[in-house]
Amino acid sequence: MPFSNFDDDQNSKPLSEINMIPLIDVMLVLLILFIITAPLLTPHAVKIDVPQASSQQISDKPKSIALAIDEKGAIFWNDERIDEKELTIRLTKAATKKPQPELHLHADKKTQYQRLAEIMSTAQNAGITRLGFITKPKQLPIK
Repeated sequence: MPFSNFDDDQNSKPLSEINMIPLIDVMLVLLILFIITAPLLTPHAVKIDVPQASSQQISDKPKSIALAIDEKGAIFWNDERIDEKELTIRLTKAATKKPQPELHLHADKKTQYQRLAEIMSTAQNAGITRLGFITKPKQLPIK
């Protein structure tokens, strides 16, 4: 034990153990002091005027062009029947618009792929970059 009486008659050997309790008490007091004073040592925030960005919705939504192809290969531009030359002219004109309109291809199920590929090639050569295929999903029977 670390405690001993003060008699010199008994063995007067030095203590071989270190009394840790006072060291732990000092450590806990210091820890509490650091916890209390640490928030006070942090520098105060500096107010900075940051530029504010405002975003607006784009009112010019690109129009879409409905290009339908029936099973015989006839072309319909927004429900108006046109021929190959008129298609090329209209696609070239549409490609120069800002923002460029989207080309929606509505193809009949029985349309030959060759005809569809020719029309896509014409659109690409005219400069159309936005192309989409519009399909009708199968109607499920209602039970």
